[in-house]
Amino acid sequence: MNRRDLLRAGGAAMVLGASARAEADGDGDEGRVMTVRGPIRPEEMGPTLPHEHVVVDFGGAEVASPDRYDADEVFRVALPHLEAIRRQGVRTLVECTPAHLARDPALLRRLSEAAGLHVLTNTGYYAASGGKFLPAHARTESADELAARWLAEWREGVGGTGVRPGFQKIGVDAGPLPEVGVKLVRAAARVHRASGLTIAAHTGDGRAAMQELELLAEEGVHPSAFIWVHANAEPDPALHAEAAARGAWVEFDGVGPGSIARHVELAAAMKREGRLGRVLLSQDAGWYHVGEPGGGDFRPYDALWRELVPALRGAGFTDAEVRTLTVDNPREAFTIRARLG
Repeated sequence: MNRRDLLRAGGAAMVLGASARAEADGDGDEGRVMTVRGPIRPEEMGPTLPHEHVVVDFGGAEVASPDRYDADEVFRVALPHLEAIRRQGVRTLVECTPAHLARDPALLRRLSEAAGLHVLTNTGYYAASGGKFLPAHARTESADELAARWLAEWREGVGGTGVRPGFQKIGVDAGPLPEVGVKLVRAAARVHRASGLTIAAHTGDGRAAMQELELLAEEGVHPSAFIWVHANAEPDPALHAEAAARGAWVEFDGVGPGSIARHVELAAAMKREGRLGRVLLSQDAGWYHVGEPGGGDFRPYDALWRELVPALRGAGFTDAEVRTLTVDNPREAFTIRARLG
């Protein structure tokens, strides 16, 4: 190891150690939920959409920049949609756009204040889509060095905004995971151990999800710290049940006008398995597309409450089961707590 690498590794170890000490000393965040406006009690979350987006930039990690869009225009486009779900009864939206894809904590804070919604943002990196959205340093730095970067955002806020992340968002393609994907999962596990931040992982398929759970186990992290994002894309329901049986959160997002029957089927299958308490539902909607006039076709956030919830009730889901899916499960999933295994 050369001197530069030694210094980098030493700096990472210092940040990791300091964060671990902060958790051990009790910094007041454990047992809370971190929003873009600060910590709240978990019971304040109310009905929650656990996977949505406001603005996204698919230009690539070396291209994406706040200079490529007008934040005021994004605000004008997104605000009516957030106000609409506030009227539906939604109280919290989890914004899942990662770093280097137009994550914008300052904009999210503005929208949160204007719409009267709790909003969460994230830390972490996204290696799906062949790594197009990974910054160059993510390919050369170690898991500990990446963890130190993410923990610095947790402790100090993102990019000078003072906004702290409420969870981690990573992304991997289908399994088996390449080396960089393995590294991101290990980094996220180490951040979780030091901070208690839940890991939401865009996951290409069930094989990748099972590998992620094994990696977390190797790092001493319990599956309940892990959200299998886009589990609805995996056709094998046995893998959904297996992940839930281990304790992971299984997220069926992509709810929309054309997918209601499919999402009722997915939720019903988990209900039959006795695993409804590990299911998250969301829409993966929004998407102001940087580079398209007016942001392109911004998809509303209202299909879950307007269409899916009535369909669930029509399929025999009780009010208590709907509350489990829309209130209780998200509250537990995003509460800051070190879940060690």
